[in-house]
Amino acid sequence: MATTRPMLDAPILLTLLLTVSIIRHLLIGAADHRRAATNGNSAPPPMLLPLYHSSPNASLQRRDASGMSEKRRLQIAASRKDSARMRLYDNLLTDGYYTTRLWIGTPPQEFALIVDTGSTVTYVPCSNCKECGKHQDPKFQPDKSNTYEPVKCDLNCNCDMEGKYCIYDRRYAEMSSSSGVLGEDLISFGNESQLVPQRLVFGCENVETGDLYTQRADGIVGLGRGQLSIVDQLVEKSAISDSFSLCYGGMGTTGGAMILGKIPPPPNMAFTRSDPYRSPYYNIDLKEMHVAGKPLRISPKIFDGKYGTVLDSGTTYAYLPEDAFIAFKNAIMKERPNLKQINGPDSNFNDICFSGAGSNVSELSKTFPEVSLVFGNGQKVLLSPENYLFRHTKVRGAYCLGIFQNGNDPTTLLGGIVVRNTLVTYDRESEKIGFWKTNCSNLWKTLNISTAAAPAPEPAPTATPASPTVSALPPTVSSSTGKDVSLPPEPATSGSPQTRLPGELRIGFITFDMLFSTNNSGSKLNLSELSEAIAHELNVDNSQVRLLNFTSVENSSSVQWAIYPAEPASYFPTATATTIILRLTARQLHLPNSYRNYQVVDWKIQPRTKRNWWGQHMLAIIVGVIITLAILSMSIVTIWFIRRSKSRQFTSYEPVDDNHMISEQELQPLQTQT
Repeated sequence: MATTRPMLDAPILLTLLLTVSIIRHLLIGAADHRRAATNGNSAPPPMLLPLYHSSPNASLQRRDASGMSEKRRLQIAASRKDSARMRLYDNLLTDGYYTTRLWIGTPPQEFALIVDTGSTVTYVPCSNCKECGKHQDPKFQPDKSNTYEPVKCDLNCNCDMEGKYCIYDRRYAEMSSSSGVLGEDLISFGNESQLVPQRLVFGCENVETGDLYTQRADGIVGLGRGQLSIVDQLVEKSAISDSFSLCYGGMGTTGGAMILGKIPPPPNMAFTRSDPYRSPYYNIDLKEMHVAGKPLRISPKIFDGKYGTVLDSGTTYAYLPEDAFIAFKNAIMKERPNLKQINGPDSNFNDICFSGAGSNVSELSKTFPEVSLVFGNGQKVLLSPENYLFRHTKVRGAYCLGIFQNGNDPTTLLGGIVVRNTLVTYDRESEKIGFWKTNCSNLWKTLNISTAAAPAPEPAPTATPASPTVSALPPTVSSSTGKDVSLPPEPATSGSPQTRLPGELRIGFITFDMLFSTNNSGSKLNLSELSEAIAHELNVDNSQVRLLNFTSVENSSSVQWAIYPAEPASYFPTATATTIILRLTARQLHLPNSYRNYQVVDWKIQPRTKRNWWGQHMLAIIVGVIITLAILSMSIVTIWFIRRSKSRQFTSYEPVDDNHMISEQELQPLQTQT
């Protein structure tokens, strides 16, 4: 009997394990969700939680009731690696999301992925996907990557029908879905990052539906909690510390910044506890909301319902429980007596909008009140009007509330609008989240973080020892003429002075021609606004972008631009020039909607021109000659006046008085002698 008992207990034990696994998944497996606005001009329906996957897969979730193991905490604490510093693109309200760039494979294939703290899986459309929409970039081609490998089926994943490979399946609240095969490949983070390429698991899409099918972005980068999260994978490899940060641009601007890894927090950053076991999402300990310095008359427990107060970068707006929303709405309306309430831009939604505030965003605080989020530890975050308002798209100078009632769901959901122009640090290791108001467009300068090129990547561990590593961006690009231009890497920074590489190309400036179709624009190009947008997208100063030529013929306009190095430099760093050229040729300039229909038809790089002594000092010579001539002219005029004054002094005439007057006599004819 004793010999047969283990065989009888094995099925029972397996059943119990599977049951626990399924329950565990149902509790925390809902961490994947994404909320992208389907209509940037009006408020979307409220987000309802929870979100469930279509198939339970307990093995793909990392956290359990026991939390992170002490061994892993010590391992992370002992290893601090470089951060991945990445730019964000697009606009929260017009596009419904922010994207960042990732490069997958060898050679690297580029993708624009939605930044989503509510999702765990990172995925892109696969080349064999017949049910994927048309997106910003070409689909991922596994057969063209020397380092790609599908994840083989085992007991730790859901398997395909043939039992060969691991698969994933995600469904979202807006009735969209993504499913495909899990693969592993080198993922790079761009030339502005110091993090070398890493082998990570991601989803290769075979089917996508709903908003995922129609959106412009290629896919999603998952920053949530879970084994497949890109953050968790990098932490497991000790590539980064267990922290990341997001900084969304403000109203009327695009882009922002993302940092994978830990950065020194600013001295006055406000922190709140984020309990990883409270819910599968990133939550904060919100206790009060103040409007114009006055607390809303609601119970602090209202922000602790169901999943608590959740931060979700993939959600556009914010959603409050019913009582909190009513109190917030009434407080805002009480503080704006001089504004007229008007209808929203879309009759399908009951937006609360006001007119008469003016179009200057910096002046909104004079019209709308300040709002504060107060945490359990007493610290607070101040929200400016751009953190709870969005522009009315049909009435100039009008704005609408971007905070709505979350239906009957008691969860408080704070989307991206609440953290515009706010650095949000998700310090998962310390189980806290920090907030710091700043200008996200100038984050690197504010934090004194260098955006220099990444060092040469070290060999990354791969499944096959022969698998090569790649740099974040290809070192060679081609111009419109078909001529390849090799841009050598920058010398590595060291304690010794840098020396120029032999034969290194010094790029003095970059020119490019843009062709705009104006068939449907209905308006002329605003070259000043376009110049600022290009500068922002290329991460250069506005003064570096200069207009060379502009022509307009019928329904098209051609604009020629030049990008110059920042003063006092006379040439571009190689990595900077490479990044600019790649963004131009790959159509990575995410311009405002009225300028998106463009083509870069030609570009050229101009090496720094060596000038002789006369050329280098020509300006000084000209200025010197002008000054000399001016001094000489002044001297001549002065001498002339002096001499004239002296001449008058020596040849003066005295008046004639009566005593000296002599009467006139007629001339007498000459007497001739006879």
